[in-house]
Amino acid sequence: MMRLIAAMMLVPAVLLAVEATKPAPRVRVETTKGTIVLELYPDKAPKTVANFLEYVQTGHYIGTIFHRVIPGFMIQGGGVTATYQGKPLRPPVANEAGNGLKNQRGTLAMARTSEVDSATAQIFINLKDNAFLDHKDETPQGFGYCVFGKVVEGMNVVDAIAAVPTGPGGPFAKDVPKEALMITKAILVEAK
Repeated sequence: MMRLIAAMMLVPAVLLAVEATKPAPRVRVETTKGTIVLELYPDKAPKTVANFLEYVQTGHYIGTIFHRVIPGFMIQGGGVTATYQGKPLRPPVANEAGNGLKNQRGTLAMARTSEVDSATAQIFINLKDNAFLDHKDETPQGFGYCVFGKVVEGMNVVDAIAAVPTGPGGPFAKDVPKEALMITKAILVEAK
C-alpha cells in the first residue's frame, strides 16, 4: 500500500518534468525583408503567449506592417495594415512583465499604451538591450513591457527592417518606414 501511495505521489512530479522538457513553441513570421523565427516562453508569460498565438492562428498578423522603426531601439508592428487601418482586436491581456525576462537585443515584447494592462496585438523586437523597459516595480511607471519570446532565426532580417529610412506616414508623425514592411505570413511551426 505504501508503495502505491509513493508511486501516486510521483505522478505529478513526473508530469511537471515532462511539461518542463516540452520544446518552446515557435512562430515563423514571413516579411517583405525575409523570415524571422520567434521562440516563445509560455512558462514565463502564459497569458501573453496564448494571446499572441491566438492572433497568429486567426491570421491577424497577415497584411499588417512594421509601422514604427527606431534604429538602435526597436521595430514595432502587428497592429495596422499598409493603409494604416486597424484590425479587430480582442480585449487587452494582463501585463506579465514581472516574469524575470529582460528587454534585451532580439527579444520579443508586447507594445502597450501608458496603461499597464493595455497590450493587444502589437509586438516589438528589441534592437539593443533596453533595460529602461524592464519591470522594476508594480507602479504604472515601473511596471515595464512584457518580454515573452526571442528571435532565434532571422535577426539579420530584423536589422534590415531597422535600416529602412523613416519619416512621417499615415496618422504617425515620425518613425514610419518609407517602404511598406509587410508581414505576409505568421504561422506556428514545430519547435526544434
